This record gives sequence, structure tokens and C-alpha cells, in this order.
Amino acid sequence: MNRSIAIWAASACLTLALPQATHAERKHPIPKSDNWLTYEGADGPGAGKHIVLIAAEQEYRSEQAMPMLAKVLSKHHGFHCTVLFCVNEDGLVDPTLQAPFKDRSKRHRVPGLQHLAKADCVIWMSRFLQLDDDQKKHFHDYFDSGKPLIALRTANHGFWGGMPYKKDVKNVPLRVLLGGSFMKHHGGWHREATRGIVVPEQAKHPILIGVKDIFGPSDVYRCHADGAFPADCTALLLGQPLINLEPDAPANDKKEPLPIAWTKTWTGNNGKTSRIFHFTMGSARDFQSAGVRRVTVNAVYWGLDLESKIRPDSSVEIVGPYAPLKSGFNYEKLGVKPREVKYYR
Repeated sequence: MNRSIAIWAASACLTLALPQATHAERKHPIPKSDNWLTYEGADGPGAGKHIVLIAAEQEYRSEQAMPMLAKVLSKHHGFHCTVLFCVNEDGLVDPTLQAPFKDRSKRHRVPGLQHLAKADCVIWMSRFLQLDDDQKKHFHDYFDSGKPLIALRTANHGFWGGMPYKKDVKNVPLRVLLGGSFMKHHGGWHREATRGIVVPEQAKHPILIGVKDIFGPSDVYRCHADGAFPADCTALLLGQPLINLEPDAPANDKKEPLPIAWTKTWTGNNGKTSRIFHFTMGSARDFQSAGVRRVTVNAVYWGLDLESKIRPDSSVEIVGPYAPLKSGFNYEKLGVKPREVKYYR
């Protein structure tokens, strides 16, 4: 065989083999199941990275928001995504399972939490969960992993009665891990929307690249006492309460803007340091705002130390239909009921 032909043939064989190896390396790490949703990552900067999204609260329709985010992250950005849900005894996604305020024997269950071990990043939204110890351990192990955590809205009161997560034999409350915890509604609960305001000194922060408008109908949380914003946190956004729930509503000038998005780091028991981003917006209807979606997507890149790959014009367009229900606890009126996991695909 002519030497040049032989070299060409060998090169061609190598080129043909490369896509197979790349595909194998990028295969979704979690098996498909009726208990959770998986989304294969398309081409994009996140190729080969795996995000686990947790929808486990009863008020803000995270069971609709997390699959939507997973589709945005997988199709437009290349991340593999897995969505986990809180389910009832019949295995149905059940946002009507209330916190154990009156019955402390109640337990919640989130199938698939063991897959946090295979996550490169976690987007987490839960509210007053009471989990068995084996399920709590998956969270605790992740907090020690050195991997990034994106905590949305109710995550700062995500567990009933504390975690209890310990570092150096001392309890670590969520306000320490996340840099703040729910104290009260600063904006009017289900009455006053939020307008996001960029903190001027942080206008060039990677998480804010391409962010032009931040609005959502959920209200501003107060997460810190007056003058007590933690020194180890960096505020990126303030939330201004509006006088009603409309996007063009004027500000409620009787209420000051408060921090609604910040970054920090956390070093767990293994000595590994995680990037933490806490965003106290995050209802399903908040995510109808492109600004809210972009902040969250950019936070994933930041958490994974992929800031150089953030683009101001990258797509955060919603994939497929998205008609989120209103927030609240009047489940029958709102149309909220237990459903099979596949309903949310």
C-alpha cells in the first residue's frame, strides 16, 4: 500500500473512532426510571457534566420548574440532567404532602437521592422536609463533596427541625451553610412581586452576564437581621417589593430592597470547598422571566468554574410548553394534585 494512503487510512480510522469514545464518555450517568426524570445533554459547554435538580416543596410548583430548567440546561447548554421529586406512598409526585407541623411522625421521601454522589452540581428546592436518616445522609455527603450547590427560594428552610448536618461535631444550620435563612416575608405574601436590582459593585460578576431584567410574582424574603448580612457572602442582587403582582407595578417605596441573591463558599468535613449560590426567587412563575432563568443557568457555570464559557446571548429559551400553576396551598382550586413522574417530562 502506498505510504500516504496508509497514513490517510490510519487517520480516518482514528477519526471514526473518536465520536464513539466521546459518546461513551458523555453517556448520562443515571439509568432511566419511573421514579425520576433524566435528560441527555446535547452539544454545549456543559457536555459531560451532570446536574441533579431536586423538586421537593409544597408551595411554589418546583415540580414544574425543575423539569423546565433541566430541559433548558440539557438542550441549550449540553448538561446531563436528572430531576428528583418528593413522592407519596403510591410513588406519585405529591406537592400536597404537608410539612409535619402537627404530626411529627410524618416522613417525606425523595427517590434517587443516592444519585447526588454522581452529580457535578445540584440545584435544590425543598421546604420543611422530614427525611429518614439514610436520605439525609445523601445531602450531608454532598455538602462535604466540594461540589457546587444552587439553592433556590425555600431551600433555606428546606428541612423540618434542622438537618442535622455537623462539621467538627457542631451542628451547621442552613443559615450558615447557605448564608441566610427565611425570617419572614418582607414583601406581601402572594400580594407583592419582586423586581431584581443588580448590586452596582457586582455588575460584572459572571452570574450577571447578559442579565437584563429580573422579575417574579413571588415576594421578597427577609433572610438577615438589619445590618447583619454575612461577611462571607457577596450580594449580587437586591429585591425591591412592588405594590402588586404585575410586571409594570411601581415599587412599594415603604419597603427597602433586600438581598435576594448572593454567593459564598463552604468547606465541609473533607476539607473540600464548594461554591454556593443562593437565590431566594425561584417559583415556577418566577422562571417565566428570562432574567431569572439566566441568573440560574449562569450560576451553574460559575459553580462549576466554567465562567469563561458564559455568553451573554446564550439561549435560556424555554423548551416546549410551560404553563406553571400559581403558588399557594389551595391545591384543589389551583389544580395541584398527585401525578405520575412521567407527567412532568
